[in-house]
Amino acid sequence: MEFSIKAEQLQPQHGASLLIICTDQSAPQSIPANTLYKQLTDKEKDFIAADFLQTEQIQSMAIAKISEDDYVAIQKLAQTAAKWAKEQVEVNIDLSLLDESSVNKWVLAFTVAVGEAIYQFDSYKKISTTQSLVRVNYYSSHAISESQHKAEAMLYGMNLCKDLGNSPANICTPTYLATTAKKIATELGVSAKIMSKEEIKQLGMNAFLAVAQGSTTDAQLIELSYQGAAVTNEKPIVLVGKGITFDSGGISLKPGAGMDEMKYDMCGAASVIGTFAAAVKLKLPINLVVIVPTCENMPAGNALKPGDIIKSMNGLSIEVLNTDAEGRLILCDALSYAERFQPAAVIDVATLTGACIIALGHVAQGVLGNNQNLIDQLMKAAQNINDKTWQLPLFEEYNEQLKSNFADLQNIGGRPAGTITAAAFLSYFTENYPWAHLDIAGTAWKSGNNKGATGRPVPLLLQYLIERSES
Repeated sequence: MEFSIKAEQLQPQHGASLLIICTDQSAPQSIPANTLYKQLTDKEKDFIAADFLQTEQIQSMAIAKISEDDYVAIQKLAQTAAKWAKEQVEVNIDLSLLDESSVNKWVLAFTVAVGEAIYQFDSYKKISTTQSLVRVNYYSSHAISESQHKAEAMLYGMNLCKDLGNSPANICTPTYLATTAKKIATELGVSAKIMSKEEIKQLGMNAFLAVAQGSTTDAQLIELSYQGAAVTNEKPIVLVGKGITFDSGGISLKPGAGMDEMKYDMCGAASVIGTFAAAVKLKLPINLVVIVPTCENMPAGNALKPGDIIKSMNGLSIEVLNTDAEGRLILCDALSYAERFQPAAVIDVATLTGACIIALGHVAQGVLGNNQNLIDQLMKAAQNINDKTWQLPLFEEYNEQLKSNFADLQNIGGRPAGTITAAAFLSYFTENYPWAHLDIAGTAWKSGNNKGATGRPVPLLLQYLIERSES
């Protein structure tokens, strides 16, 4: 599907469907559009569509009415309009009735919405579904190219995240994830470094390797680097993504029901790779590093066992009480590795705890950290792009639940405050830089008839990076 921007006035064109965006103060004046607009206001709706006979041809027409210049409201309306648009072949969008602020919000929201509406993952089906919509044309006298570029980059990152997440675990292995990340980096002209099991061992990342030891597939450490800042040695933002390509739970085996969805346990990795690609496409004036520890968590005769004690990269010993709390074990070493970049900020993203689903459901992702300014920046970005996020506390008292009789730490803190104690565990490895943790266990994918990766939190992370680059 293609998007184009037309600066000229929209003229009646046969063969293309028409979508007019208006407001309460600016109604369309042409006869068929005005008639449709009156029906919309009479029914107290914000979207309406109908077919009209125009010089012996049928033309589909729709009107979307913006009631307030608010991104959340505009996004909701754009998603409704996108459901109609996906059934058309070509759509001309008349934006002449909007001011510049509303136009740019609409272009961003609708481009992403229509991209999500037509997304499908059918690479492994014998017969693929052919999408109707092939082209969207925006008609506006306002400058909208920047919003369009941002939307297309965001959509690219979200689709990349979805494709990686939806891929089956027998295909999307740690090696596949690393190879894909390196291929994308090469295409974008940026740096990629893939470290093998032996190199990971030399780094002293024993907690990471302990999780991987029960699998016949070796662990990989992915490092992507983009230098976009005007000052070469400007401190980078580091994104760390949990890359468990399949999580059986290990010896602490998960129940069989729904275990197929544990292919999504690498959505943290997928989201930071997708965000990285989007940021590079936008040529953001920042320095950015992505770190992804990736492996499988499998049961085997040589697998990590409950009660085992392992030593992490930063020297802390960890008593493993539950091998299904493995994400924090690979992340703790990755977070220690991040310190070598002298980062301005580190954000880790992980499908870390089922407790986060209990706390926040499938609506908001949780955020915790050691730097309130960083968390505030993430919360602001989340609000601006409507990628819902909620802060949970990280009080020092929660550390008491991680005390072990035999090691420096234990890897679980019991049932109370499971999301918080998981973040508290990670906080021991992030003491030397500003850090935030995003738990996306409830938002990374959907179950049921609409099963699939959501592409979140790529919008939040990209918006944060954009706002950071502009500050």
